[in-house]
Amino acid sequence: MNEAPMGKKHTLMLDGRKKLAITGAQDVNGFNEETVSVKTTAGTLIIKGSGLHIDRLNLETGDVTVEGMINSMQYIGSDNSRSRFSKLFR
Repeated sequence: MNEAPMGKKHTLMLDGRKKLAITGAQDVNGFNEETVSVKTTAGTLIIKGSGLHIDRLNLETGDVTVEGMINSMQYIGSDNSRSRFSKLFR
């Protein structure tokens, strides 16, 4: 079988802008009530909204669930992505 170089398939499932299920997560770079940064096999995913919290986190299986009002999701390039956004989470 051909697997992605990182090993896990990456998917997103958004339920009513209030619950986001992510697979293929490798790490959570940082989070607060307005922004969550998740490193995935497809690049770094920035989730913005209000009242955000991580409901479930299992990096062994690559599963993350974020709850709250989700306003936007954006992938950023993996080059230097942690350093560019690390100031947001201090």
